Amino acid sequence: MEDQIILIDKPSGISSFGVVAKVRARLKETYGHKIKVGHTGTLDPFATGLLILLSGKMTKKSAEFLKLDKTYEATLKLGYTSTTGDPEGEITEVNPSRMSPQECHPNLDKISSIIKSFVGTITQTPPRFSAIKINGQRAYKLARQNQNFEIPSREITIYSIEILHYDYPDLTIRCHVSSGTYIRTLAEDIGKALGTGAYLTALRRTTIGNYNVLDATTLDKF
Repeated sequence: MEDQIILIDKPSGISSFGVVAKVRARLKETYGHKIKVGHTGTLDPFATGLLILLSGKMTKKSAEFLKLDKTYEATLKLGYTSTTGDPEGEITEVNPSRMSPQECHPNLDKISSIIKSFVGTITQTPPRFSAIKINGQRAYKLARQNQNFEIPSREITIYSIEILHYDYPDLTIRCHVSSGTYIRTLAEDIGKALGTGAYLTALRRTTIGNYNVLDATTLDKF
């Protein structure tokens, strides 16, 4: 029982590493000794949803889980940008003075057309505020220090994007994507294509491969 696949429905306001620490402490209480615990892909602190943790000997299989595709439900706020692509950054309203009302408030047909252009294999540049390592240092640490650096673009696959709800400025979508896809960047790129700007106000991961958040345990009940 020490070697487990642990599905956690992560709440907002805690980092993935914070979840790992809590699960590790709980396992130590249960078994009376320290047990190795690792994650198989992080979620940002503001995000919620499925985290797959591995304990004991199962941690050796982490690479297998990292490659799995994922599904997210994301809410974008149009008409604004964020320095981090999410609510934790500096929020700026996009200046609408040079835009027509139709451009400021795009209709559902225009949004659907733009979104379709992102489906398939595309090139994406991960955000500066990410855990990607640049010369041995996390990108977000370099970004906080206002250092200049470049993150290489990568090919990712977006299998589908479905519009769940639209009431300007809020747009909620469900997207099925390959490993390595940053939904914050996808939101920003959709905003750029619309000409309105956009950032994420909510993000929930619902599946990783065949694992579903509906089968996960909340952190307080683990």
